[in-house]
Amino acid sequence: MDVLSEVISGVRVGRAEACRVAQSGSWTLRYPPMNVSGFHVLVRGTAWLLTEGDEPRQMSPGDVVLVPAGTEHGLSHRPGRLRDAPLARLGATSDQPVTDAEFVCGAYWLRQAPMPPVLTGLPDVILVPADEQANPHLRALFTLLEAHVADTDPGAAIARSALLDLLLTHILRGWLRRQHGAALPEGNDPAVAAALRRIHQDPARVWTVAQLAAPAGMSVKVFTRLFTEATGQSPGAYMSTWRLGRAARLLQETSAPLASIAGQVGYATEFSFSAAFRRKYGMAPGRFRSLPEPPAGLLTH
Repeated sequence: MDVLSEVISGVRVGRAEACRVAQSGSWTLRYPPMNVSGFHVLVRGTAWLLTEGDEPRQMSPGDVVLVPAGTEHGLSHRPGRLRDAPLARLGATSDQPVTDAEFVCGAYWLRQAPMPPVLTGLPDVILVPADEQANPHLRALFTLLEAHVADTDPGAAIARSALLDLLLTHILRGWLRRQHGAALPEGNDPAVAAALRRIHQDPARVWTVAQLAAPAGMSVKVFTRLFTEATGQSPGAYMSTWRLGRAARLLQETSAPLASIAGQVGYATEFSFSAAFRRKYGMAPGRFRSLPEPPAGLLTH
């Protein structure tokens, strides 16, 4: 599986949610740091993107704001300072029939799960202008997501989740193309990329650093340095993060026994798996599996 697919797979530990945001007159919304990965697309009107330490950036219809790891940011009818913006009232509704600015927003709420490491290596807030997207599929996907925002028919939740997967994939692809072919943080070095493929494709295997370094003809010391520079984690820490992230998805998406999940992610016993999971997530696997979903409507204002 390629690294971009892993990014999308990683955020599936959380629940997908989408909403329509409509504003008129004088308005400003500040989104505090949250354990989410998501985006805003301006579908009508004009707005300004506010981020800490940067000049406000004007938005036009079709522009996309990608927030890979839930960094604080704001949206407003005029330029201003993020620190002066009032907090968005998460949970309130917005159904104005005539508006000056309208967004479609989508996000994965990660509950207690840690943010996938690849996302924390991307810029905090990415603005992808409509005239630089060069992607005819995005407009159709935005239209589909807008149509499914308030859908309550059977299958609506899985449809929203699938659309968010597609949108995040195309938005990230477009941004990478704009960076003149840049790779995601984990894919810059061929030796590191090859090692990541091995870890991702066979998480049940207990890989040694020497086994990961050998195909590239590198010493353990050199490989460890390159791997850590590329991913922000040592090989051992990355393997643990990846295995436990996969385990979190299995806990959420399947009813497999803990012993079975332990074996699928490289732990010899249910006890060793539970101990590692508790250290990473702050709770036992069984409790994580029984966590309630975040209440619906968290993204609305």
